[in-house]
Amino acid sequence: MDALDAGTNLDKIMLSAAVKGPFEKELRSKCKTANIPLYIVQKERLNFITQKNHQGVLGFIAEITYQEIEHVYPLIFERGETPLLLMLDGVTDVRNMGAIARSALASGAHALIVPQKGTAQINAEAIKSSAGALTKIPVCRTASLENALDYLIENGVQVVCADLSGKKYLQSLDLSLPTVILLGSEDEGIRPHLLRKSTEIFKIPMKGEMDSFNVSVAAGIVLYESLRQREITDGGYSMEM
Repeated sequence: MDALDAGTNLDKIMLSAAVKGPFEKELRSKCKTANIPLYIVQKERLNFITQKNHQGVLGFIAEITYQEIEHVYPLIFERGETPLLLMLDGVTDVRNMGAIARSALASGAHALIVPQKGTAQINAEAIKSSAGALTKIPVCRTASLENALDYLIENGVQVVCADLSGKKYLQSLDLSLPTVILLGSEDEGIRPHLLRKSTEIFKIPMKGEMDSFNVSVAAGIVLYESLRQREITDGGYSMEM
């Protein structure tokens, strides 16, 4: 509670299912206010994580400072830039998360958007895989990807989704417009309620017997196409890229 009150940057909190009463209610309220995921787990899981006297609750210090898309998005326009965002639905492998962040930063994306739960933990391994990119690109964490999409759509952003059901190919999209690229996990794909929010559903051309790219590879391909289109529009590539 002291850590929450002090504004400590927490990645998540685990609470024993045996803890009930005013403490649980207050903790739930504080986590909601601070946009910190709260997981209810069995006490045995806490005991497995630490042998110390945890009193039924553990807080995990975050490696980065999470941001909110509602705060990041207006700043992009203030800099006179065209928004390019990447939303990840169900990407749980930390190395994929790191590789995606590295490609996003190198391609000029403005932010990553991830859900509170069901996503890879941004830990030391993820940061190492990103070559430090996760400490440089804003990572926006939200309790609802659907609400985040609604906010972006209301503010004129097109939602392009990579999915095998797509009828168009990547190259036919206009990625010079304000864009959020939505990618799902390799096994489940993008959840249907998010897919229905799409402006365009596309697929990446490929040959061979495989039916999809690794998600981090797919992210790199889509981000590079966006970079290519935008740099042609802007009149050239940056020598720093």
